[in-house]
Amino acid sequence: MTQNPLLQPFDTAPFASLKTEHFLPAVKQEIANTRQEIDAIVENPAEPTFENTIEALDYSGKQLDRVTGIFFNLNSAETSPEIQKLAQEISPLLTDFSNDITLNQALFERVKKVFEQREKLKLTAEQKTLLDKKYKSFARNGANLPEEKKEMLRQLDTELSKLSLQFGENVLAETQAYQLHITDASKLKGLPESALETAQQLAEKQNLKGFIFTLDFPSYQPFMTYVENRDLRKELFLAYATRAYQKAQNDNQKIVLQIVKKRHQRAQLLGYKTHAHYVLEERMAQSPEKAKDFLEELLKKSVQKAKDEFDQLETFAKKLDNINRLEKWDGAFYTEKLKQKLYDFDDEVLKPYFDLNNVLQGVFTIANRLYQLHFEEVFDIDKYHEEVKTYRVTDDKANLIAIFYADFHPRPGKRNGAWMTSYKPQFREGNTVERPHISIVCNFSRPTKTKPSLLTFNEVTTLFHEFGHALHGMLADTVYPSLSGTHVYWDFVELPSQVLENWCYEKEALELFAKHYQTGEILPETYIEKIKKAATFMQGLQTLRQLSFGLLDLKWHAENPENFSDLKAIEKSIFSATDLYPEVGESCMSTAFSHIFQGGYSAGYYSYKWAEVLDADAFELFKEKGVFDAETAKSFKENILSKGGSEHPMVLYKRFRGSEPNPDALLKRAGILN
Repeated sequence: MTQNPLLQPFDTAPFASLKTEHFLPAVKQEIANTRQEIDAIVENPAEPTFENTIEALDYSGKQLDRVTGIFFNLNSAETSPEIQKLAQEISPLLTDFSNDITLNQALFERVKKVFEQREKLKLTAEQKTLLDKKYKSFARNGANLPEEKKEMLRQLDTELSKLSLQFGENVLAETQAYQLHITDASKLKGLPESALETAQQLAEKQNLKGFIFTLDFPSYQPFMTYVENRDLRKELFLAYATRAYQKAQNDNQKIVLQIVKKRHQRAQLLGYKTHAHYVLEERMAQSPEKAKDFLEELLKKSVQKAKDEFDQLETFAKKLDNINRLEKWDGAFYTEKLKQKLYDFDDEVLKPYFDLNNVLQGVFTIANRLYQLHFEEVFDIDKYHEEVKTYRVTDDKANLIAIFYADFHPRPGKRNGAWMTSYKPQFREGNTVERPHISIVCNFSRPTKTKPSLLTFNEVTTLFHEFGHALHGMLADTVYPSLSGTHVYWDFVELPSQVLENWCYEKEALELFAKHYQTGEILPETYIEKIKKAATFMQGLQTLRQLSFGLLDLKWHAENPENFSDLKAIEKSIFSATDLYPEVGESCMSTAFSHIFQGGYSAGYYSYKWAEVLDADAFELFKEKGVFDAETAKSFKENILSKGGSEHPMVLYKRFRGSEPNPDALLKRAGILN
């Protein structure tokens, strides 16, 4: 084999010389190297101190983290059958190794000794947080268990890591296995020209005539929003809503039940009532009871508004098309029609003003106005795909702040959705200051033969959302890697992302980037007013939808699942209080609920709404002072964005805002409360 680039010194990820066969040897070698670092801590004859134990532990395994970070990011954004097979091999190795550390009794004794002296040590706020986190990472992961229970924990962790990977692979396989081939253009009446052109290009790629539609969001969403043919909308909806359900090869039903039962067993083994009790001990919400109360309070305040909106939509559909019963495959279609009627507002009319390149430059300009960042596209950094763009990010003094990767369009081997990730964390060690390498991955409509990539307004807010996460990573300024950037409580991590979405609705911000791709005309003020008015349109129904996901997550994880067997029955117990549409018997959400069964949101999906409260409350200050007010931006940067997880999030938030957030700020912004 040629020299393994992952085992040579590198700064940016060495994608150009990387081959799939490089990963396993590199992971094994870096596990061995990290073991040596851990052994050196354990065998140190000196008394345990913060520096020789806690700090040394946090700086260990940096290269292993980088190698695995590259691997798992590729498994999400540019996977292949070979990479997926390798993931099934690498994940258990990492789980075993992680358990070898947290279940290492001699290492735990050293950590515990430092922890017990914490009151006497002169530690900074960040060091206190690190010490607390390190101690809990052992105590919460079995360090105090007897040997036989430690072995049970190891087994559960290995099984869970494999199940989670299999869940994600099944969803991806189901998403990519389906396509709707239409040869008769008259069946696609209502579909915008841009979506037709994209569908035609997909067909041409396969040497087919007509149009191809897939379950990728840029294909699925316009179809469901605009196609007048109700039967075809139903067909595409059912393909999406039945992914990994009632299908032999990629069925996730058993996997879901196995995951929740094994998570529950793990929590019980560690002395917690449920998986949610285990997870939420280290969240702002603190307990599933508090998280559930939070969601149910929002539900109580939102449900009447949602019912009124549903009645309005149903009446409109009956009047327009004599629809007697509004179904789920009708929702997006009639919502768009009603929005056009009430606000003279059509997303398709806006799209020419949202050329992806202009929106990207706009978000860069906003980051410059707020945080003095400069983005320069560079072409000397390796990419994992030719479509990825790479940037050097600097401050006003030309100091390197970050390397930034952006990957915008769907393709085979890339999972649905949008996310931010990191290839290298920020931290300081001795005199060395390491700056972060941050990436955002999205699935936006591709350019066509005649048009650039034109975004819907929803895609614009998605780009701002992920870029908000990226700013959290890029502006990190902590000492320790495990407290840097987005390493924060999960119900706090969405604050920087969601708060940035607010600039999409502000005239001062929109005028920076919302320009017609052909004429250069700035988005007319009348459209800006319509965007603002439409922002609260159907927010009651949208709120209920998000709350239903949070409550379903807690149903799976805050109860004893031993008697759970029927996924539909579980979902019905939650959705009966939140879903105003008739039930669709063939559909199941849980089998494709990747956030909680593949991502890191198990027992934490409520955090989207939790963070919305924080962001609505935080943005009120920007509105009060001015959306580009230098002092407010500086305070947000210094107290929130740069601090990572170095202190408790509520301490950081109150330092920025002066008080705890008011939940009514969110309901007022959504038009649910006056």
